[in-house]
Amino acid sequence: MPSEQKVILVTGASSGIGEATARLLASQGHTVVLGSRRLDRIDRIAAEIRGCGHAASAQQLDVTDRADVDSFVKFAHTRHGRIDVLVNNAGVMPLSRLDELKVDEWERMIDVNLRGVLYGIAAVLPIMTAQKSGHVINIASVAARSAGPTTSVYSATKYAVRAITESLRTETPILRATLVSPGITQTELFDSISSAATRDMFQGLTQIAIPALAIAEAIAFAVAQPASVDINELVVRPTALQL
Repeated sequence: MPSEQKVILVTGASSGIGEATARLLASQGHTVVLGSRRLDRIDRIAAEIRGCGHAASAQQLDVTDRADVDSFVKFAHTRHGRIDVLVNNAGVMPLSRLDELKVDEWERMIDVNLRGVLYGIAAVLPIMTAQKSGHVINIASVAARSAGPTTSVYSATKYAVRAITESLRTETPILRATLVSPGITQTELFDSISSAATRDMFQGLTQIAIPALAIAEAIAFAVAQPASVDINELVVRPTALQL
């Protein structure tokens, strides 16, 4: 059990890393607030967490809508009186080559992966500043460290999240900021790839993907550190393939 119970908000909590993170942190004694567009799924997950004797609630959330993000944060703050951690996890990954010109998908990645992170930070920063404590954990990717065929726009959004996280850390010394960069992980992100050639390229890699719980445990490690310790960045990859 943690020495301090924290109120932790998790976006994109309906599956994959977000779901695993909410379940794990709740099992460790924290209070979790789940956000996702799929209200039926997060309602079910929150009910299952409560059924195990832990604290969880859920609210529908579209991270591309700033008013929606503000409402999600207000819901949690009104209900619990504070916000200790925001896990900016919501993301999409419709990878494709640039010459396929999937411009709508590029815009969707920018809206979810970049604007969604900024909206989350904008919503919690005044609260955490007033508390004189808080922790923002942004989920990036190993694509935030290198780019290649099909990853250009996705990498660009994750490089930006990496820069934002570092700037947040240096601008706000009373807060903690952590970047978690997963490698190939068992999530629904691959389902969003509409490019047949790209799906074929990644099909073999998904067989060695690490479980979402591995990323959740990295997040929990960062959360568990004392207030004087800020885990700046964690990169978590499959042993079998360093991508």
